[in-house]
This record gives sequence, C-alpha cells and structure tokens, in this order.
Amino acid sequence: MAATEEFSGVQKAAILLIALGPERSADLFKHLKEDEIEELTLEIANTRSISPQVKEDILNEFYQICLAQQYIAEGGIGYAKDLLDKAFGSEKAQEVITKLTASLQVRPFEFVRKTDPSQLLNFIQDEHPQTIAMILSYLTSAQAAMVLGALPPEKQADVAKRIAMMDRTSPDVIKEVERVLERKLSSLVNQDYTIVGGVDAIVNILNTVDRSTEKHIMESLEIEEPELADEIRKKMFVFEDILLLDDRAIQRVLRDVDNSDLGIALKGANEEVQNVIFKNLSKRLAAMIKEDMEFMGPVRMKDVEEAQQKIVSVIRKLEDAGEIVISRGGGDEIIV
Repeated sequence: MAATEEFSGVQKAAILLIALGPERSADLFKHLKEDEIEELTLEIANTRSISPQVKEDILNEFYQICLAQQYIAEGGIGYAKDLLDKAFGSEKAQEVITKLTASLQVRPFEFVRKTDPSQLLNFIQDEHPQTIAMILSYLTSAQAAMVLGALPPEKQADVAKRIAMMDRTSPDVIKEVERVLERKLSSLVNQDYTIVGGVDAIVNILNTVDRSTEKHIMESLEIEEPELADEIRKKMFVFEDILLLDDRAIQRVLRDVDNSDLGIALKGANEEVQNVIFKNLSKRLAAMIKEDMEFMGPVRMKDVEEAQQKIVSVIRKLEDAGEIVISRGGGDEIIV
C-alpha cells in the first residue's frame, strides 16, 4: 500500500477529484483559477491507476482538513486542536493542524517570485540595503543569487551581511514594503502580460483547444470585439481553412493523415471541403473513404472534432517544418 505522504499536494488533489467523480469535480473547478485547473487537468490525465486504499486515505485526509478548517473558523486554532484531539488523537490532530496552517499561510512577496530577477533589480537596487536584504530573504535561492550578484560590489557584502543577521521583521513593515514594491512593479507586470500574451499567443491556444471551445470563444469575440476577432481569424487555421491550400499542399498533408481519421473528419465537413479533399485523392482511395463514410453511420460530434483537430495538427507541423506555406488573410501567395 502506498502511503499518502508519497504524493504531492497536486497529486492528492487530482486523486481526490477522480474519487469524487466528474459532476462534483466540475463543481469544484468553478471555484479554481485557470492555472490551477490546467495543472490539475494535466495531473488527472497523467494519473493511471490508484488503489482503493489510497483513494480512501486521501478522502479521509481531505475530510480531516475540512473539519479542522471549520473548527478554526468557529473558535481558533486552539479550539480546533482540542476537538481534533478528541476525534483523532493528539498526534493526528497536530499533523492535520500543521498541514492546514501551512496551506493557509501566504508567504510575503509572493508576487515578486513571479517577476524576472533582472527586471526586479531595476526596482530595488536603489533601495536601502536593509530593504533589499528583506526582499531577497523571501525569494528563492536562485532568484536571490541573481539579484545579489548583479548589485554594485559595494552593496553586495552589506546586503549579504544583513540577510545573515536578519532575525525578525515587523509584519507591518513587511506589508508596507510589499505595498510600495507591488505598486512599482505594476507597470512591469502589465508589460510582461503584453510580452507573453498577444494575438499570436491566443492563436496558438485556439489552434490547440477543442473545436467547441474555439467556436464559442470566436463567436463571443465577433460580437464583443469584431476587429480583434478578424485579426485572430486571419492568423488561425481551422479545418475548413484547408481550402486555403493548393492541390500540391493538400496532397502533401493527406500523405500524413490516417484514412480512418480522414473519413470521420469529412463526416462533419461541408460539401466544398469534401470535394477538394476527394479531388486530391486517387479515385480508388476516394471511393473507399466514401464507402467507409456511408457504412460508419452517425458519428459523435466530439469524434468529428477530434479527427479534424488531428488533421489541423498535421498541417501546422508541416507548415512549421517549411514543407507547406498557408495563405493567411487571403493576401499571401501560397508557396509549396
């Protein structure tokens, strides 16, 4: 039996969601941030088999922490520990309280740890050495080392000494320094979002998500931000945009596409797309795929979208490799 201590917090959360089932997990997802949902989704996808005992242990741990949180809200940590002592025993009660209080604490300067050290340096290098020392004390060792190494030589030893001699700092002082630094960094954070985001970033994301999500986002943007939607669409490639390729490019794409995926994808395609695909297949292969499409009967839209997305992925890989060039926005010449 694997002990629950062998699992990280994210792994435990993923196992908990699996154990709770899809409906309850979906309700919990509504209360999470996007990056948390992404991390948990990836972990759930990577979780293969979990023994019933481990599921039970993690459910029990979750129940104990929820119970402790309720007791703390009612009467504080001391009150919670007294009640947990009676319910689970002193050792288990202390373990639960320790886990909970650790998870409730947010380390000071959390926002700074997400900032590039070289950019952070620009905002703190002129601060008092004691202030710099305090900020560096809350960074990761790697971040603090980069900032410390980039300080003027005359400040490096002074800041290092102050870090070594630092004992306790008033919470009020920490909060004030946090407030000032966060205000200074606000412009940097906005710039950072522009650098990592933008139209190209959302195009890459939309070309990766499932078709239903993509359609929903694009339809909403077309209503709220039509100019932005048009700019995004010009850079995107969806399955129907195979019409933008010339015959030689389509033939190159079809060489890397599984025939079963092609048949399912074409079940949900319009007549124009079907015609251009069949035109670029041999007569024998076109007839075979048409026959397969007739005999496969109704196909779930999810399966059609997945098959189309596979073909789009092939097209994007060939474009990245320089084997085909896609005309975007209707103004570029197609070169193969």
